[in-house]
Amino acid sequence: MQARLLEPEWLYELPPQDPRAVRSRADLRRVNWVMANARVLAKPLAEELTPGTRIADLGSGDGSLMLGVARALRCPGMELTLVDRAPIISDATLAAFGELGWKARIAASDALEFISHERQDVIVANLFLHHLDDASLSRLFALAAQRCRALAACEPRRSGLALGASHLLGFIGCNDVTRHDAVVSVRAGFRDDELSRMWPTPAGWKLIERAAPPFSHLFVARHHAP
Repeated sequence: MQARLLEPEWLYELPPQDPRAVRSRADLRRVNWVMANARVLAKPLAEELTPGTRIADLGSGDGSLMLGVARALRCPGMELTLVDRAPIISDATLAAFGELGWKARIAASDALEFISHERQDVIVANLFLHHLDDASLSRLFALAAQRCRALAACEPRRSGLALGASHLLGFIGCNDVTRHDAVVSVRAGFRDDELSRMWPTPAGWKLIERAAPPFSHLFVARHHAP
């Protein structure tokens, strides 16, 4: 695949209550299930969580992906902040976190602004980092390296397989917005060690970056105290 290509995604240009946007968010829940992203993120996070761990989910959307992670982890006592510039998290989703023993709150904020002002133990990003250009991504990583002890991200993998699959989402009923944005997302995705090379302070950190089949790309940064 060629170098990353960032293009506008239609979902983020539509009003949140637009019927096509509502339908696309429902599509994304299915796409996340197909990509197994909740499972992909839960595995590395399980090693970082103890009661009272503060977690920030960047670009949380409707919160459904992080809810899937919480259900997979089965670790009560977490303090979760769902960060999104235009949050659309329902009371039912917040209640579901409560039933799992998680204390969840919403922060209507830009991700970079949020990290600049709030220290977290763990930062999570699902299908979010690929929206950022390299300069913004480097800035986010620089802030994260100062303000958390672990970061886990699951992103589109920029591969021929993922690109081919993105053209087939109509076969599982995805609408035009989702079909367009899936292709755009793969072209803006990651491969090889592209994210590791942007992490600012490798000393003291263990970085893991690999394919997460079938279509995802996993990046994990963990700080190791001396």
